[in-house]
Amino acid sequence: MALNSPYYKPSTKQPPEGQWTTGLYDCFLDSSTCLLCFCPCIMVGRIAEIVDKGTTSCTRAGLIYYAMGCCGWIFASQYRAKLRQWFSLPEEPCSDLLVHACCCMCSICQEYRELKNRGIDPSIGWQGNVEKWKQEGIKPPIAEQGMTR
Repeated sequence: MALNSPYYKPSTKQPPEGQWTTGLYDCFLDSSTCLLCFCPCIMVGRIAEIVDKGTTSCTRAGLIYYAMGCCGWIFASQYRAKLRQWFSLPEEPCSDLLVHACCCMCSICQEYRELKNRGIDPSIGWQGNVEKWKQEGIKPPIAEQGMTR
């Protein structure tokens, strides 16, 4: 069922660690994420800003991805590895580098959906999410800078 479907009701409980919330080829589950596939440098930039907890800006990471051209998947695969480490996700269906080499757009979409499904809005950046969590009085899905688990 599509995430933007009127029948879709997001779960209020946190997804379990150790498994992806969507598959690699589930790009059409969320039409807003699917449309962003036409601007991969934006998606990679947003993912990088969140994964690096604000130390890398969306613009900087997006420009690096863009500047690397046909080798941008090498840069993006590093963030898949970091994302997997945070949420204890399996390296599937194969290594991060190989997933990005063969299915770069699908892997970027999966990573973006994973952040969204775990309560992080990549479109508002790291600081925007920190403020949102403080206002809502909820514990961040990932540790903030300076925090330990």
